[in-house]
Amino acid sequence: MTEPLFIIPLWADLLGVALGGIQGAMFASGFQGERRLDWLGVAIIGIMIGMGGGLIRDLLIGQPPATLQSDWYLITAVGAALFGMLLAGVFNRINILIVVLDAVVIGMFGAFGVSKAVAFGIPPIPAVFIGACAAVGGGVLRDVLMGLPVAIMHVGSLYAVAAGVGCTAIMIMHAFGVGITLAAVIGIVLTAIIRVLAVVYDLSLPEQRRLYRRKVATETGMIPIIKP
Repeated sequence: MTEPLFIIPLWADLLGVALGGIQGAMFASGFQGERRLDWLGVAIIGIMIGMGGGLIRDLLIGQPPATLQSDWYLITAVGAALFGMLLAGVFNRINILIVVLDAVVIGMFGAFGVSKAVAFGIPPIPAVFIGACAAVGGGVLRDVLMGLPVAIMHVGSLYAVAAGVGCTAIMIMHAFGVGITLAAVIGIVLTAIIRVLAVVYDLSLPEQRRLYRRKVATETGMIPIIKP
């Protein structure tokens, strides 16, 4: 395998982890009553969101997870989550901040994922897939851990679509000779804009509808057939 042409700077990777950790704390602060989380629960959610995308990215590429090669990833994820928990009351009063933070985290992990995949010689379409998986991976792990419906599989505000568009744009720009670093920055901005606009204007993909619902139900005995 050839030497990678692009290496994610440690500070940039840790920034994504920190933002993901804070986002996790914002998510955890929404649980009330018996489902509320203690400090350890918030820290674990922060780790899932802050480090989950990078873990999935590296596993799909076939590389040792970068987030496990340095102490700083876990320290950053836990510290950011606890920081976010302490200031959750302040952050939650600024709803647009949470939306933008979520959008930037998606964009960063998507861009880092597709850029690293390209650097390791992954073909364009699989590289986009890896980037999209890295973008939404932390959220998927969070939902599975909490026993919640996986957000990207339900009608929502273009969560995975924004990541897919951003990653695809990075690949297209790179194919036309744009440097991968510049393309990644543009991809992050594009992903964030799509995600924010989708939330603000409540945009989503069309909901799945079952065709011939009554006919299928009748054939399977779900609807009793009344004979004259």
